[in-house]
Amino acid sequence: MRRRLAGLLLAVAAAVSVSACGASESSSGGAPAMRGDMAVAPEAANTGGGAGAGPAEPAKQAEQVAQPGVDRKLVRTASLRLITPDIADATSRARGVAIASGGYTGEEEVGPNAATMTLFVPSDKLDAALGELSGLGKVESRNQSAQDVTEQMVDVESRIQTQRASLERVRALLGQATGISEVVQLESEVTRREADLESLLKRREKLAGSVAMSTVTLRMSRDKDAPAPTDDDPTVAGAFSGGWHAFLDAAEFVVRMIAVSLPFLLVIGVPAYVVWRWRRRTRAARVVPQES
Repeated sequence: MRRRLAGLLLAVAAAVSVSACGASESSSGGAPAMRGDMAVAPEAANTGGGAGAGPAEPAKQAEQVAQPGVDRKLVRTASLRLITPDIADATSRARGVAIASGGYTGEEEVGPNAATMTLFVPSDKLDAALGELSGLGKVESRNQSAQDVTEQMVDVESRIQTQRASLERVRALLGQATGISEVVQLESEVTRREADLESLLKRREKLAGSVAMSTVTLRMSRDKDAPAPTDDDPTVAGAFSGGWHAFLDAAEFVVRMIAVSLPFLLVIGVPAYVVWRWRRRTRAARVVPQES
């Protein structure tokens, strides 16, 4: 009997609670509802770009990521250390490997005996690119790593959708606002949420770029037993460059000789010129009376 009474009391209490909630929701409408949304807006803005999707949202995302059919998003990186007989040639060929793979080169630090390069290649061509780079010399070490960012990308995508919906709600409220204070508050909220959305979009773009392109750090050192590389270039461009440098060297030599001889020319040449002019005038003066 007591158990029946307790169960009946619990049922009545639940019914009263549900009816109270329904009455509360039905009583909020018109201008009060608008003011309620405005009051909630600052609170939603502080949720880190629309992340407050409720306690069930992270569990839903985790369930989606855990499904075997979900495409895993991996950020792949590699490092390669080589010993090569010619640093300049290996550096040029490494650039060619990156470009031929559809990638590009980043930072470079190249010297006569060592070089460090950062290459970016498409992730689906990373293994092939590493194989070609390994052929540039003797491999000392080769490492690869992969970071799974699937959960991060799913989370960012969910935040973007939530932030867009939140932004649209605030814009709708802005269109219904009549008071100046309401307009100012809602315009500020729109600006803040637009900035949060832009930040999320940039983060998604950065993650997508890291997944699409793999980073290869290539370090090379010159083989000490290899002969020193020569600067001979048998091509037409190399011959022209050599001739041009020879011309510049000859011109520099002539200028230097003139600069060295100039003091002697001033000390000896000027008096010699004066004496020559004087003797010429003297001879001319002697010839004129004889003709008359």
